[in-house]
Amino acid sequence: MDISLIIGWVLGIILIINGIGTAKLGNFIDVPSIIIVVGGTAAALIASFPFRVMVQIPKHIKIMLSPKKYDAEKVIDILVEMAKTARKKGLLVLEEQANGIKDPFLKQSIMLIVDAMDAEKIREMLESEVSAMMERHDEDVSMYEKGTSIAPAFGMIGTLVGLVNMLKSMNMDGDGASSLGQDMSVALITTFYGSVMANLLFGPMAKKLRIRNNEELLYKQIIIEGVLSIQAGDNPKYLEEKLLSYLSQKQQSKIQKKKGTGEGSSEAAS
Repeated sequence: MDISLIIGWVLGIILIINGIGTAKLGNFIDVPSIIIVVGGTAAALIASFPFRVMVQIPKHIKIMLSPKKYDAEKVIDILVEMAKTARKKGLLVLEEQANGIKDPFLKQSIMLIVDAMDAEKIREMLESEVSAMMERHDEDVSMYEKGTSIAPAFGMIGTLVGLVNMLKSMNMDGDGASSLGQDMSVALITTFYGSVMANLLFGPMAKKLRIRNNEELLYKQIIIEGVLSIQAGDNPKYLEEKLLSYLSQKQQSKIQKKKGTGEGSSEAAS
């Protein structure tokens, strides 16, 4: 489980409370302000996005909190082994291996080269699927990115409401003076709520989903290049180097070091 999002939220709340001071925490709890900012932001998001996107929020949270699902290093190893098998026994042998693969995209990609489809058609088909995936993900992420702008906007609306009420009751005699503090608190606290929601809630959620999207995109790009290289009969060593180039230098060094250690241990054992 990836708890970095939860840690960030909890740490942010603790730091804010510490800055406010527990004795004065009650000054920052205002029901009308909460209704304006939280209710207004929710209403604007509902008006902006279809329900099919809104109902995905629990799924999005699960994705954010789940550990890294797409292991680029593992899929490179799988593709390299398949390349070795294909060079020795032919592409048709890969069908049996593909049937044991759980990842639908990898399985589909392998079956396409087993069926001897044209390389350009395979690339076009797989890249179209990835493009459709990107569009769906962009729509999902845009909801949270929209929240980062809507929440402060409703904070400003609350500020205007508080200021208008304050000016309307500016008479310092009688009830006017008693409501001045309440109106002023609504004016200021709504901006505070909007800023917190934008920067501590919606912003991190959008960024986390972007990271998960990029992980899946890299994973599928590696698969596309890998299966096309297998179909072309590329040397497995060349294929491995080609696919590793998609990773960062740090990841490449780590993998090469691990492989070197493994080979050294095998030689020592023999």
